[in-house]
Amino acid sequence: MAADNTSAVTEFVLAGLTDQPGLQAPLFLLFVGFYVFTVVGNLGLITLIGLNSHLHTPMYFFLFNLSFIDLSYSSTLTPKMLTGFVSKKNIISYAGCMTQLFFFCFFVFSESFILSAMAYDRYVAICKPLLYTATMCPQVCLLLLLGVYGMGVLGAVAHTGNIVFLTFCADNLVNHYMCDILPLLELSCNSSYINLLVVFVVVTIGIGVPIVTIFISYGFIVSSIFHISSTEGRSKAFGTCSSHIIVVSLFFGSGAFMYLKPPSILPLDQGKVSSLFYTIVVPMFNPLIYSLRNKDVKSALKKTLSRKIFS
Repeated sequence: MAADNTSAVTEFVLAGLTDQPGLQAPLFLLFVGFYVFTVVGNLGLITLIGLNSHLHTPMYFFLFNLSFIDLSYSSTLTPKMLTGFVSKKNIISYAGCMTQLFFFCFFVFSESFILSAMAYDRYVAICKPLLYTATMCPQVCLLLLLGVYGMGVLGAVAHTGNIVFLTFCADNLVNHYMCDILPLLELSCNSSYINLLVVFVVVTIGIGVPIVTIFISYGFIVSSIFHISSTEGRSKAFGTCSSHIIVVSLFFGSGAFMYLKPPSILPLDQGKVSSLFYTIVVPMFNPLIYSLRNKDVKSALKKTLSRKIFS
């Protein structure tokens, strides 16, 4: 029955969000709506940035990639979760589970570091406006993006490798709606303190390094804003950062709550609800936050719609 030398399990069963039959249909419809909103919102923002040349700036280059990441990791998880609402058993193969885990970790780590790159961009724009064009040139933006996805790969390899070398015995019911790190560690026959330590260290790097970068960037930003004499200038400077601050708070707050607390403090059933927030809700709200609070995006949307209507 062994799939390979490291596992006696060839497939897993995902427990899903709830085992109450009466909630399956309403939850299915709710999360279908969430997923459609996520796809339309992020694809719309990607298309809008691509079609409008005045949005071809470093800030929107990173926002383009943020929307791509949100769309991708929502698509990595949500379709399989929806399957669980309409089937008696939501089965996923061992290889499928490890693949989902890898891409989930890749996109989550990439989002952490793209948010820190966006904070650095705002720091240069507000604190060093005269050097902005030279500092945030296309080559620098591409190098930052390469670093973002490189850290995504490293985080995904570390987490997936940590799980792949575990042994899974008779019990194959994953107490989650996806193949996540902590439920798989709980299910393993031979997970140890070392495995939990690896998770803690990798997550601390994946969350800690971006958060430190963001805090340092915003420390300099706030200092520069307080040196602006006009109220209008201060308001404009804060306005360019407000959307990013909201997104950072939502994403890192829910992620830290889930992974930086011991399982004894945060049971897995509560963890499922917490993980919903950053895997489903945050990717859905990101394009909305940047659209409603951004004059450039609203202006581009109006121009694009008017061109389509009158063409």
